[in-house]
Amino acid sequence: MKFKLEASDKSSKARAGEISTDHGIIKTPIFMPVGTAGSVKAVHQHELSEDIKAQIILGNTYHLYLRPGLETLRLAGGLHKFNGWDKPLLTDSGGYQVYSLSGVRKIKEEGVTFRSHIDGSKHLFTPESVMDTQRVIGADIIMAFDECTPYPCEYGYARRSMEMTHRWLKRCCERFDTTLPLYGFDQTLFPIVQGSVYKDLRKQSAEVIASFEREGNAIGGLSVGEPAEEMYEMTDIVTDILPKDKPRYLMGVGTPVNILENIALGIDMFDCVMPTRNARNGMLFTKNGIINIRNERWKNDFSPLEEDSDLFADRNYSKAYLRHLAHSKEILGAQIATLHNLHFYLWLVNEAREKIITGDFYDWKNKMVVQLAQRL
Repeated sequence: MKFKLEASDKSSKARAGEISTDHGIIKTPIFMPVGTAGSVKAVHQHELSEDIKAQIILGNTYHLYLRPGLETLRLAGGLHKFNGWDKPLLTDSGGYQVYSLSGVRKIKEEGVTFRSHIDGSKHLFTPESVMDTQRVIGADIIMAFDECTPYPCEYGYARRSMEMTHRWLKRCCERFDTTLPLYGFDQTLFPIVQGSVYKDLRKQSAEVIASFEREGNAIGGLSVGEPAEEMYEMTDIVTDILPKDKPRYLMGVGTPVNILENIALGIDMFDCVMPTRNARNGMLFTKNGIINIRNERWKNDFSPLEEDSDLFADRNYSKAYLRHLAHSKEILGAQIATLHNLHFYLWLVNEAREKIITGDFYDWKNKMVVQLAQRL
């Protein structure tokens, strides 16, 4: 994997760049739709590629390990072949999912013992096994195994957890560097900065992660319930330390406003289930603000979802029709809303990229965050 910095904003830390992988080019800043179990919910791969214009999507190690399982993925030739996506893929290590199973998991130095949410069976994830699993899944970018601390989190726990994440990272790198990819293309390992919302821990973790000199770096443990201002403060500290010539990935973030503010702080890559999950519940993100399509006010509004959009669904379906589908629990409603939200997120990061290149990003961002936060 290679990263090329193409432009920097004069009034912020925003950057435009290009990541090269064996499955194609990713123009940054970028939003990555989440395909937890090998599928971005309610969307065909063709729509992802041609309509939404996604350049990279995610899979999740925990979910794919449990179902369909490693044997099926290996026989298929990896996740690209299994799900028919021929562009770049990234896999989350499963650390966040295991953290969220707080009632059915035990964390030790060796790794994490947990019970499957599907059938209650017992499993062990270690840094080594997670590297092996992500080799089998075959994503272009894979994540180190870490512990994601909850919010709020006591300082002592955050420090101990961070130190263990660093020890686990060493084991991940050793395993990754002594094994080969399985399907004839290169894979890249990203470490993850932790440290909860403590400035000294975030600074220390960023320094340790940078010292491993991998091709890219991630920031985890944010967007877990902390106020947005604390998220921005931690991101700001970390991006001052992580190398400027490598991509920075802020995991699990977020709202359109979160994304623009974090682009301004020097983040290149984002993912979040929000555009797809909220779409299925009737929430649309638009250039002018947030729409709850289930509300009465849209009942007889026959205007397109987004008039100046190049997405078929935005131009050809009305707000009234989508409201009807949502109330009727029609599957098409979830599909249209998901297409809209993902297309909007990809439009937003591409627009940010263009503004960075032309030198207009900062003023545009400040205007947009006010618009995007409005409830319509």
